[in-house]
Amino acid sequence: MEDKISIKRIDTYKDKRFTQKILNQHGCFLVNDIPVEIEIISEFEAIIHGVDSMFYSELIEEFRFYTPHITCFYDEKGYKIKEYSRNQIITLKLNDIQPSQFYVDEDKVAAIDKFIQKPEDIIIPVLPYKERYISLDGHTRLYYAVSMGWDHIRAVIDSSNEWVYKFADEAIKRGITVPSDLILVDHDEYEEKWNQFCDDFFKEFE
Repeated sequence: MEDKISIKRIDTYKDKRFTQKILNQHGCFLVNDIPVEIEIISEFEAIIHGVDSMFYSELIEEFRFYTPHITCFYDEKGYKIKEYSRNQIITLKLNDIQPSQFYVDEDKVAAIDKFIQKPEDIIIPVLPYKERYISLDGHTRLYYAVSMGWDHIRAVIDSSNEWVYKFADEAIKRGITVPSDLILVDHDEYEEKWNQFCDDFFKEFE
């Protein structure tokens, strides 16, 4: 009988169960309700802390959904667990990016200031789209880049499910066609509006 696994990504910068540095990297997860950290140590490498090796594969796949530029993983003793082909990191102008989200959480934007110092610190996954690119993740970082007056960030080309095109189309309908159009809201409003949209969307999409 196979062990069941439940993986939940921690999508906040405040959680006393985790190291602040790794919360800032969005590398914190609950694996079967046990805190686990994936520490990014370079542009393409990371160390996995606090999980049984039987869960490595599922955890790495979940992590790489958000950070496909990380391609080499080690355990806490320094042994290499898994390595993928390196993804090319490209530089994109912000105005060439089509958001697939509408809102950003002001608490998350404020937290970013503690660990992003320059445009090159931002690497997001994107998908080619109508001579532009859809942002698959990293909308808070995109908004922060706009607020800093930066005109570019870095990205890796990735793939996604069909639903991301519908998210992008919905964003366009709402007048959100570049990162500067993203709407800043407080945490409670973000949780209410974005989570409700996602819940309603996936019910209809299914």
